[in-house]
Amino acid sequence: MRKVFHFASPSGQYVADAAVLCCFDHRIGTVVREFLKKQGIERRDMIIVAGGAKTLASPRNDFEQDFILEQVRMSIRLHQTKRVIVMSHSDCATYGGLAHFKGDTEAEANHHRGELLRARELLTTTFTKISVEPYFVKFDGIWQVYEAVPLESEA
Repeated sequence: MRKVFHFASPSGQYVADAAVLCCFDHRIGTVVREFLKKQGIERRDMIIVAGGAKTLASPRNDFEQDFILEQVRMSIRLHQTKRVIVMSHSDCATYGGLAHFKGDTEAEANHHRGELLRARELLTTTFTKISVEPYFVKFDGIWQVYEAVPLESEA
């Protein structure tokens, strides 16, 4: 082997601030990194795959979901992760892009909300000692996803 690049990186063990599941789409990479930094998440175990949270919420096959669950399991076991962030984004090609929703950004966001909540449910059921935070990445910002809370008049 021949060394082609020199840098100094910490080599000691670490505890991860979070495991982060997100899409590999280049358009969201910078904003995701900046968001994580702003959240104080410096040591992160990145799980970057096409579709991000889709691989848990509506996987194409069992392997896809099992692979992601194993990655989270490894983050918990190796780096004592207690927090998982799951993300999906607008115009994601694995969902057919915004065109799949006929350009309706509200319909797209509602669909992703359901997907992210499904991914969170799977993770919290599988790993009972972690917190899971779902986020939807749009091209104008990142939106935290909450479960619907009935209005007082509906309760």
